[in-house]
Amino acid sequence: MKKLKLGNSELEVGEISLGCMRINKLEKKDARYVIENAMDTGVDLFDHADIYGAGESESVFAKAIDMNDDVREKMKLQTKCGIRDGYFDFSKDHILESVEGSLKRLKTDYVDSLLLHRPDALFEPEEVAEAFAVLKESGKVRYFGVSNQNPMQIELLKKYLKEDLIVNQMQLSVVHTPMIDAGFNVNMQNDPAVMRDGSIIEYCRLHDISIQAWSPFQHGMIEGPFVGNKEFPQVNAKLKELAEKYGVTDSSIAIAWILRHPANIQPVVGTMNTERMRDIAKASNIELTRQEWYELYIAAGNELP
Repeated sequence: MKKLKLGNSELEVGEISLGCMRINKLEKKDARYVIENAMDTGVDLFDHADIYGAGESESVFAKAIDMNDDVREKMKLQTKCGIRDGYFDFSKDHILESVEGSLKRLKTDYVDSLLLHRPDALFEPEEVAEAFAVLKESGKVRYFGVSNQNPMQIELLKKYLKEDLIVNQMQLSVVHTPMIDAGFNVNMQNDPAVMRDGSIIEYCRLHDISIQAWSPFQHGMIEGPFVGNKEFPQVNAKLKELAEKYGVTDSSIAIAWILRHPANIQPVVGTMNTERMRDIAKASNIELTRQEWYELYIAAGNELP
């Protein structure tokens, strides 16, 4: 698998990462196989959050792999915090408490990256900066990022930070493209012209922030997969056509479509199916042509002006 660097950091990781939200549903031996299989394909960044399985996903991950120093050196661990039961919380105390809990569950002394999960309207950027400084100085977090944030939210936070933000995790799939749509419809009076994210792709490219694409196979707000879904006949027909051309699966093409974009986007794949993960990993070796990329975009129901 090809490698990329997250933001302007020294973190060099596989182009595709594994999201561990559902790993708590697996038995230890099955979870271990999922992790080892992913690493065999070149995946080395594992994405967690303190709320996944109410923390159990982090615990299952560490127990499954029998976490120790040798294992830890072979992988990059990322976790997120800020979502609580019914509200969001970027307070200093909660961030520090959350990281301590994640470290304990993951059986490690540090995480490679910590992301703020969902924007907290009541956050005080000075508090976040204080928390990040404590975590950085103590060696418990190497790098920081955000998730689901627009440029002005990031700018407000950056005003007080000493540390660079290297990641912004955003929803993106070939059937969920608001980040891309507005760029095609500048100054037009149609729905795709509505700027819903403050031009986040361009902002992240300008500021060396890597976008991580969550739910790359989902439509809506995690309403289900679009790959193989009869409700999306045109995009699935095009995925199948290209899959046959490149000798891979439809899912591989869906990921290759994301990787083809020049914004340094890293898909976060949540599959716990080892065979599917091996197939998806092949996307790293596929470079869709410009025409194919646009054909998929249009097949997903989008129109070019």
